Amino acid sequence: MGKRIVANIYQDILQAKLEKQKLLAILVDPDKVSLEALPNLITKIKQAPATHLFVGGSSVAENTTDVLVQHLKTELSIPIVLFPGNPSQISTFADAILFLSLLSGRNPDYLIEHHVTAAPIVEKTALEIISTGYILIESGSETAVERISQTKPLSRTNIEYVCHTALAGTYLGNKLIYLEAGSGAKFPVPLEMIHKVAKTIAVPLLVGGGIKSQKEIQDAFQSGADMVIIGTAFENNPNFFNHD
Repeated sequence: MGKRIVANIYQDILQAKLEKQKLLAILVDPDKVSLEALPNLITKIKQAPATHLFVGGSSVAENTTDVLVQHLKTELSIPIVLFPGNPSQISTFADAILFLSLLSGRNPDYLIEHHVTAAPIVEKTALEIISTGYILIESGSETAVERISQTKPLSRTNIEYVCHTALAGTYLGNKLIYLEAGSGAKFPVPLEMIHKVAKTIAVPLLVGGGIKSQKEIQDAFQSGADMVIIGTAFENNPNFFNHD
C-alpha cells in the first residue's frame, strides 16, 4: 500500500484541469460488494489507472458505506470520495463528499431537502465538501437514479438545454458539473454533448454512466471530460483495464 496523501481534493482536480491531466474514478456501490470479495476488488483497483475512488449508490443499506470505506481506506492511497444517493450513505471515514444537487430533475427532495437533512451530519465530519451539479441524461433505459429520484432525465438530443442547465448550475455555485447516463445505461453521454458542455462551463466536467470500454473512456476525454467515472463495467469485469 502506498502512503495516503490527501490534501485539497477539489484543488487537485482544478489543477489537473489546468494542466490538461485527465482523471479517472472507479465507482464502487456498497450494495454490490461483499466483504468476502473485497480483497480481490482492492487488488484490481490498485492495478487500474484510477486517480480517485467514488463510493455510493442509488439505494444503500444503513452502515454498509461505513464498513466498506474503512476497509478501502486502509488499503488504498487514492482519495475516497462519497457519491451519496441520500444522507444515510454519509461516512465520516471518507476523504470528501460530492454534495449533489440533481439539476436535471424537479423533485425538491433532490434539489434541497436531502441537503438540509445532510447538512448537520456533514458539519460534524472532516469531509471535504464539493458542491456538484448532477445532470441525468437519457440513456435508452430507465436507470436506478431515475427510478429512485422519480425524475426524468434530460433528452440526449437537446444539447442546448443541457448546456443551459450546466451553466445555471455553475451560476448557483456548483464547483463541478457531472453528466450522468446512469448505472447500467444502454448508451453513454453523447460525445457532442460532452464537447459543448465542456465549452460552456469553466468548472471541471465529470462524465459517467454507460461507458463500456477503454476506447469510450478516451473518447469522453477527447470530447472534453476532465474526469470519467467507470462503475458497472468494472463491477462486471474487474480485469477491465487489462484489455479492451
